[in-house]
Amino acid sequence: MGAILRDVAAADLDALYEQQRDPEATQMALFPARDRESFDAHWERVLANDSVIKRTIVHEGQVAGNIGCWEQDGRSLVGYWVGREFWGKGLATRALRELVEELPARPLHAWVAKTNLGSVRVLEKCGFVPVDSRAEHDERLGVVVEEVLFELA
Repeated sequence: MGAILRDVAAADLDALYEQQRDPEATQMALFPARDRESFDAHWERVLANDSVIKRTIVHEGQVAGNIGCWEQDGRSLVGYWVGREFWGKGLATRALRELVEELPARPLHAWVAKTNLGSVRVLEKCGFVPVDSRAEHDERLGVVVEEVLFELA
């Protein structure tokens, strides 16, 4: 199987915007959708920041999602989002494996909602192990979000 990651292009943003608005996905990830203005501002900052690694996940010529790595709180964090119409195809796992191969630095970390079993499984399949957890009230969602920190050493 060939590479499924490429650099994010401005033309990808409409598809990525729609994917992050999916109610089932936002509920599963416990991450609220951004309105278009906030989404565009976020991606403008991400695309302008050369220290952030950002890739589009491509499946059969379509924008299937995105994946990236950035520094936060002294850690190299990875995160990904796959459009619901592409779930169940192994794309998140393939994308994470491809990104991990691209990134020589270790450790890598990922925060994931405890209840997001699909994402937990992706991390486990890629060799990440749970090392910490937290529970914080998310004002945007109005609920306590329990998250697990995974690490790839």
